[in-house]
Amino acid sequence: MKKIAVVLSGCGVNDGSEIYESVLTLLALQSAGVEVQCMAPDMEQMHVINHYTGQVAEGEVRNVLVESARLARGEIIDLKEANPEDYSAAIFPGGFGAAKNLCNFATKGADCSVNAVVRQFASALHQQGKPLGFICIAPVLIPKILGSNIHLTIGKDLETAQAVTAMGGCHDNCEVDSFVVDEKNKVVSTPAFMLATNMLQAKSGIDKLVLKVLELR
Repeated sequence: MKKIAVVLSGCGVNDGSEIYESVLTLLALQSAGVEVQCMAPDMEQMHVINHYTGQVAEGEVRNVLVESARLARGEIIDLKEANPEDYSAAIFPGGFGAAKNLCNFATKGADCSVNAVVRQFASALHQQGKPLGFICIAPVLIPKILGSNIHLTIGKDLETAQAVTAMGGCHDNCEVDSFVVDEKNKVVSTPAFMLATNMLQAKSGIDKLVLKVLELR
């Protein structure tokens, strides 16, 4: 069976991939006995957040691929080098990096655009009939990459749900320990830390998402 791609967006909830969500995704995949390849776009982050103060680190610049390598223990590739033919599915953990680096939803809302390399990779997998999983805020990518009328969830946040709807998505409210699946399009999403207050809550939904993605291959 082909590998599962895990697409990262940096390292740290406020400017990159949410660390707990990323690790829980990798743990669930490893527990299922599948081979995983982490990847990330080679680009500058939108900005750098000091996770101790919560403030922007003025003048500091970091690279999404380099930062993502921290999460992957160095076992990572540049997303533009990933051949969609080599993968049977892809999962996108959340964290603000998904909304700041993989796309610019954090600043543009419903008028956002997706990084070209991210869009091309995910679109190619989708066109090949391969499932895609999106965690936390990452589902905002779905309408911009895959088109309108796909069912998805970001949990219960009204403002974000309205933006998703404005982009053409079909938002379904969802509890933290569950997920939403669009069977026709093979797209799975779960709220994780859009609702979770601890790792165990996030794990409950992520585990189910991973199993559903693997089932849809």
